[in-house]
Amino acid sequence: MNGGALVLFSGGQDSATCLAWALDRFEHVETLGFDYGQRHRVELDCRAAFRARIAVLSLTRAARLGPDHTLALDALRAVSDTALTRDVAIAMDANGLPNTFVPGRNLLFFTFAAALATRRGLRHLIGGMCETDYSGYPDCRPAFIAAFQGLAAVVDDTHSCYLGDRAHRHAWGFGCGACPACDLRRRGWDRYRAAPNGETAA
Repeated sequence: MNGGALVLFSGGQDSATCLAWALDRFEHVETLGFDYGQRHRVELDCRAAFRARIAVLSLTRAARLGPDHTLALDALRAVSDTALTRDVAIAMDANGLPNTFVPGRNLLFFTFAAALATRRGLRHLIGGMCETDYSGYPDCRPAFIAAFQGLAAVVDDTHSCYLGDRAHRHAWGFGCGACPACDLRRRGWDRYRAAPNGETAA
């Protein structure tokens, strides 16, 4: 496939499988990892070795494997009180989810990945989230992935900036960031993000 791909690559088994899958299908593939102070950040330490190994095993994959990127999301740890970001025992919470669930994690991951992919000229985002994951996290379900796909298309495929600025890409879309149209779009995005379950805020 053309257009290139950005794989959300943590260094874990699921994302490693996704990387191999992408390298067999896209002409150019880059990887992105996130460091948010997770207890299991040993996965991040495995990323370089796996990338090197997968390139050695196949000349085709080696030719398609592009740069690796790592983004620090310290704020995610600061707002999370989970077993993945704190030194506490893993247990089930009263809501039926394990306390390893980090609210907003995948939403942030995809949002930053979409921004980076736009800057790098990559059209496809690939992540290893799946509903059959051990924990059944809400942001691993097909409905979440489908909702983000729709949102990303709206953000990238529409334009409201009065100055016609397509050089600057924000979380809410392209624009100068200063004109009335950009201000309205940004405020609408902020209201959407602040509303529970992604519903429109009153």
